Amino acid sequence: MSIPAYADVEEAHGRVRRFAHRTPVLTSESIDRIVGGQLFFKCENFQKAGAFKFRGAINAVMSLPDEGAGRGVATHSSGNHAAALALAARMRGIDAHVVMPENAPDIKKHATEGYGGRIRFCESTLAAREFALNQVVSETGAIEIHPYNNFHVIAGQGTAAKELLEKVSDLDFILAPVGGGGLLAGSALSVAKLAPKARLIGCEPEGADDAYRSFEKGEIVPSTNPETIADGLLTSLGELNFAIIREKVDRIVTVSEESIIRAMRLVWERMKIIIEPSSAVPLAAVIEGKTGHGNKRTGIIISGGNVDLKTLPFHRYQ
Repeated sequence: MSIPAYADVEEAHGRVRRFAHRTPVLTSESIDRIVGGQLFFKCENFQKAGAFKFRGAINAVMSLPDEGAGRGVATHSSGNHAAALALAARMRGIDAHVVMPENAPDIKKHATEGYGGRIRFCESTLAAREFALNQVVSETGAIEIHPYNNFHVIAGQGTAAKELLEKVSDLDFILAPVGGGGLLAGSALSVAKLAPKARLIGCEPEGADDAYRSFEKGEIVPSTNPETIADGLLTSLGELNFAIIREKVDRIVTVSEESIIRAMRLVWERMKIIIEPSSAVPLAAVIEGKTGHGNKRTGIIISGGNVDLKTLPFHRYQ
């Protein structure tokens, strides 16, 4: 499989910006005082479908040739990619078939259905998801759009960091959460071109640290039995993603569940915006001092805001 380059991010941006929001970059003086630095939040929680995933999905769907697109698209996803692909497919006027585990968050099931996605539920194992997806593709002829290990998805995700760096200059650090690696890999392409002196750091929960272990070992270590409130960061790294991450990311750090919840609550209370637990992981890394100390200028990609309000975690670690 070929690996995307920054030129592919530029091409994707020309496509994505016709459909996606150019999300704002927000700041918070009170959070800056707490962490002792300057933070710039690229707010993909305001993106269509509520997450950065729409960028990759719309780029992938709109890149399909007409003769293939008519068969529809298919994927497996427990969350934001499912809804994003369903919305992107609706915009193209084609079907979206989504395999989702039965224990996926209700808010993400409802969003996927609301955008017209045809859901097939399965057990919550990777093997079950892949088996069900193969069945769907065989039955429908739909084109698989992988949630992160996909050329056009990675290029599309890189447009968020591109917009951040076009808005804010002279950043010391750029932080992004890492699960399957689509956002981090895409961001790496943009950072390497637009801010080569900045350090790009992937941020991950301690209870789902396969990307950290993979980065340290130099080969993909599968995610096995991850346990974290950050449900968007449970998957193993994709091969395309890891190839970019190994070359262009400075390091990957891990954070505690307590810090994730504290960071999430801090953004809700001080910035008055809704973010999901996965989005709070980079700020948690800053709170834990994983990027060093001093008056650093740090860009943070807030990955999404699709949180189930019935399961808010703020009663923990009081």
